[in-house]
Amino acid sequence: MIRFILKAISLIALVIAVMAGTIDAIQSVSASEPVVTPLAVAWSTASPETIALVADGIMRNLHPYAWDPAAMWVLSQPAFAVLLGVSLFFWVIAYKRRPVAGRFTA
Repeated sequence: MIRFILKAISLIALVIAVMAGTIDAIQSVSASEPVVTPLAVAWSTASPETIALVADGIMRNLHPYAWDPAAMWVLSQPAFAVLLGVSLFFWVIAYKRRPVAGRFTA
């Protein structure tokens, strides 16, 4: 059950990453120069309340230094790249390796 939830989160992040990459590609073609949308801009466009809620939660529950250098660096990266990384992370966690001895072992 947990594996299914992790794979579903991975799939959702992958779909959003492809959408963000497609939007950046369309904007790049129309502007005739590379356009890359940072995660902070994409997130604040989609849901400005949640980015403020996450920032407040990190600064209150963790440490203010966890927000300023770490989270701000992640938010300045391209949205499609961060979401692809999140998707890969959850997929790797949910991955089930095959048994080393093969499928016909006892």
